[in-house]
Amino acid sequence: MIGEVDKINWRGVGACLCLGMMLIAASGEAAFGENWPGWRGPRGDGTSLEKDVPVKWNSTENIAWKTPLPGKGHASPIVWGDRIFVVTALQEQQQRLLLCLDCSTGQVLWQRVVLEAPLEKINRLNSYASSTPATDGEKVYVSFLDRDKMFIAAYDFEGNQVWAVRPGPFASMHGYCSSPILWKDKIIVNGDHDGPAYIIALERATGKTIWKTPRPNLTRSYCTPIIRHIEGRNQLVLSGNKCVASYDPDSGAQHWIIDGPTEQYVASLVYNGSLLFMTAGFPDRFIQAIRPDGLGNVTATHVAWQTDKDCSYVPSPIVAGPYLLVVSDTGVATCFEAATGQVLWRERLGPHYSASLVMADGLVYFLSDKGIMTVVRPGPKFEIVTRNELGEETYASPAISGGRIFLRGLQHLYCIGD
Repeated sequence: MIGEVDKINWRGVGACLCLGMMLIAASGEAAFGENWPGWRGPRGDGTSLEKDVPVKWNSTENIAWKTPLPGKGHASPIVWGDRIFVVTALQEQQQRLLLCLDCSTGQVLWQRVVLEAPLEKINRLNSYASSTPATDGEKVYVSFLDRDKMFIAAYDFEGNQVWAVRPGPFASMHGYCSSPILWKDKIIVNGDHDGPAYIIALERATGKTIWKTPRPNLTRSYCTPIIRHIEGRNQLVLSGNKCVASYDPDSGAQHWIIDGPTEQYVASLVYNGSLLFMTAGFPDRFIQAIRPDGLGNVTATHVAWQTDKDCSYVPSPIVAGPYLLVVSDTGVATCFEAATGQVLWRERLGPHYSASLVMADGLVYFLSDKGIMTVVRPGPKFEIVTRNELGEETYASPAISGGRIFLRGLQHLYCIGD
């Protein structure tokens, strides 16, 4: 059985690797390694194709540079070539900022005030700059909340604003987080909120709305979609609004939908070439493995397996060959056999986790809110490779590029590596 699982799942991973290599060739990244252009990297699933990524460091060793960041934010850094982009919020000034740093030195090249607006009400684990930007190598796209409206803006690499739009309303007692993703000529943003919820595609060049699809249940969620070509069709898949659903990213038309299994979602889905994996949520927590070949409402037919044990609400999971790895918000790491849901091991790593998992060179990185990174080798038995303590709280997910790891702490941006 395990052998068959290996065969099926690694075929999917191979397809992802192939796509990743094409993306590298298309974007001219050879000089700097693989770019990390948005939420969870080039494939939106936390995986890196890079080798010789650091596995050992502390607050003073194997730190290439460390740069103070103004304000506060939980958004991840993104990397394109020799540039790093990160957003933050100056709470006293009520300003949301975009910063550009030099990848080699950590020097701040420029910073811009993107938005000045009253601060929204947020959950204690949220921030006023939680949406990770996205870049296509020409422009950087940022996402904030302007009072009761979503605010999306595009900047060039010199810090000039190209356009800014407010494409729809947004209301939530927990605050705002909607990281944009890129598809062809579009920027796509999830507008799940406590009101007329929607998902929207904007034209990259102008910010003009291309399509806007209503969401069904008018309930807040914070899931960043992923896009995959599955069963002969492009699928934009996300959980939220009391459902898991797939859409055509070109038109916004719905392919299929699964009702529930809970109300609110944060973690992004992952895909292993055979199954989609969802972990959530609030008030009930579930993990589902979903067959992505359906049409219409497939609640009764396309859930391959489901569990309510060891789920995560905020941290997104990762697929490593035949394994699905998850860390709960309360710090319990679990390795599942992806095809069946069988628990292979379960271990407590720490008190609380917000960051999503990343993987490079066959190793999975678990980053706790306390700044402790546990590096694990995925497999049928639990194996810690290293544990590294940064000495600063960390709520943002890591970025990997050019053989280095970029970690956003509460006060600093760190470059881990030689």
